[in-house]
Amino acid sequence: MNVEVLTIGTELLLGFTIDTNGAHIARTLGEIGVQVVRRASVGDRGQEIRDAVQESLARTGAVVTTGGLGPTRDDITKRAVADLYGAPLDFREDIWQALVERFARLGRVAPAVNRLQAEVPRGATVLPNKWGTAPGLWLEDARGFVVMLPGVPREMRKLLEHEVVPRLRVRAGGRVIRSRIVRTSGIPESLLAERLGDIEERVSPLTLAYLPGYDGVDLRLTAWDTDLREADRALEAGVRLINERAGDHAYGEGDTDLAAVLLDQARARGLRIAVAESCTGGLLGKRLTDTPGSSDVFVGGVIAYANEVKTSLLDVEPVLLERHGAVSAEVVCAMALGVAKRLGVPFGISVTGIAGPGGGTEAKPVGTIWLATALQGTTQATHIMLPGSREEIRLRAAQAGLLLGVRRLSATSAGR
Repeated sequence: MNVEVLTIGTELLLGFTIDTNGAHIARTLGEIGVQVVRRASVGDRGQEIRDAVQESLARTGAVVTTGGLGPTRDDITKRAVADLYGAPLDFREDIWQALVERFARLGRVAPAVNRLQAEVPRGATVLPNKWGTAPGLWLEDARGFVVMLPGVPREMRKLLEHEVVPRLRVRAGGRVIRSRIVRTSGIPESLLAERLGDIEERVSPLTLAYLPGYDGVDLRLTAWDTDLREADRALEAGVRLINERAGDHAYGEGDTDLAAVLLDQARARGLRIAVAESCTGGLLGKRLTDTPGSSDVFVGGVIAYANEVKTSLLDVEPVLLERHGAVSAEVVCAMALGVAKRLGVPFGISVTGIAGPGGGTEAKPVGTIWLATALQGTTQATHIMLPGSREEIRLRAAQAGLLLGVRRLSATSAGR
């Protein structure tokens, strides 16, 4: 079953609001075998909304819209779609009384303008909204159906889950579109593709997509239009093969965060972590503290941007800075040892580098990064070159620090 998604709002076209609704709808419907084949956005203009819905109906006969169901003058989706269906708007006293009661529970009087939200296209199915003021609507005739949902993400998601998905699941006939994502880091997309080789043929009939980002490359496996049991069986085999070929570049599935992986590994070993950062300016510590429950493992860090801070707070010998420079294996190892000692923990991670856009040299160009770990007083350092803008280099360097920490603990656990 194919549908099109139309997100409505001039703010989307101006770039002030990011369309997260369309992505959520596509993922949710895919799980019940309903494929979103086209997504589009239009502004709050009646004729444009009507034209877009009409074109979508002609292609698929199934449209889901979000936005434009509020009480203000720019909320005109309902009127535009009702006009397309030739359905006059009827005032529903029951919907209005529900709105009045909702506002009363909040200690407010329902504004008169909200009466517009009690108008329903004749023949439409009302999708009750227990989480907001704008009910969803379902209009259908021989051309197909239009599902109208509010644009507020929380309300849209709840209505989709409780009112739309159950109806569409019946129409989808039990077929599913399911995906699993394997997360990788520390390897470029092209090298990863070489390592995976003929995997697309090996995992057929699944499809494989490469999704690169600053923190690595996500690999999405998708089973299309099949029954649930067969989809899960094929996806399990595909994920197992990807993990085998990606090796230690693969660190989790779905929305797994590398910082959480590192914290879990340290927690399992009874280790506490401290970080020393130069070019990342606190991003490594931020990644760790963004993870709920990190306080039992992560104790803190030192942002040692200036050389004098490296010497005074991390005990980096001035001679190391003079001989090798701040961006070097010798200095980054001293930083890891220093922060572990200063903060009284067995495990330290450090990063130093040249994020640009200036400061690079022929010997150490922009993107030069040194990272190190100090575990029970023993250090290991690694050198990487990172592409991108200053922000991208810093983000990637923080991710690389987390990956280095995970690999060090994994190797220790394996006795390497």
